[in-house]
Amino acid sequence: MQVVEVPIREETIKLGQFIKLANLVATGGEAKEAIATGIVTVNEEPEVRRGRTLISGDVVCVQGSCARVIAANEAPEDDYFDEATADDDFDPEKWRNL
Repeated sequence: MQVVEVPIREETIKLGQFIKLANLVATGGEAKEAIATGIVTVNEEPEVRRGRTLISGDVVCVQGSCARVIAANEAPEDDYFDEATADDDFDPEKWRNL
């Protein structure tokens, strides 16, 4: 089973919010229904509380699709591209008025 790591902005997140963020369900209504019917697990245990607080390291699964919560301070940094220091022939003035 493949587990996708999903970074969150804060230290915690509610279960209903997380399964939408992780694209385990499409809408808030689907999240509510999935949790209420018992098909959502947290750390391999069924969970029916939509407001359950998740922390970094928790693994949430919905019908075989799983995601791990990664807190903001633990998420890998994105590659940063700075146009001003890029070493290429791009001239912003040339393209500004096109």
